[in-house]
Amino acid sequence: MTPIRVVLADDQALVRGGLAALLDLEPDLEVVGQAEDGEQVLRVVGETVPDVVLMDVEMPGGDGIEATARVRERHPGVRVLVVTTFGRPGYLRRAMQAGASGFVVKDTPAHALADAVRRVHAGLRVVDPALAADSLALGDSPLTPRETDVLRAAESGATVAQLARSLHLSEGTVRNHLSAAIGKTTARNRADAVRVARDAGWL
Repeated sequence: MTPIRVVLADDQALVRGGLAALLDLEPDLEVVGQAEDGEQVLRVVGETVPDVVLMDVEMPGGDGIEATARVRERHPGVRVLVVTTFGRPGYLRRAMQAGASGFVVKDTPAHALADAVRRVHAGLRVVDPALAADSLALGDSPLTPRETDVLRAAESGATVAQLARSLHLSEGTVRNHLSAAIGKTTARNRADAVRVARDAGWL
């Protein structure tokens, strides 16, 4: 029987090593590559052509959701299973929209994770049931793409003038987007809006 070929993408070497050790214990799974960021995973997938990629969400060099979309675009036959510490409903929704076949959290038991890999490889969708319920209850992000960009940039604590320069917008436009985002997230201020949106997985 040909084993299911797996690539692991996670910025923490310890996590990658632990996952590799667990999955290699399974006779029908073979870890054929590892990546530590969004750029490297595209390179590793191109070199190894795996069946399934286990993708973390929060990585440098393009987050796992962006990387998922790019992997699926370049290698439509490769399935992606998002495995994350951050079980945020908005992340689940965005990951599935990006083309992921599954979404589970990292404290999933080893046997269940291996089974999730098999099911995704077989063409099924695998989603953490509690997260799926939360995602349905939360609904889509209320933020427009531009409001999301501005709020994401505002995480750095930059001034309105700095945000305007980096986003190539006028200061008035940046203020309008921040004000709209604060209203839509029912936040007290822009830092609170960033927190609410980040916790929901909208950023």
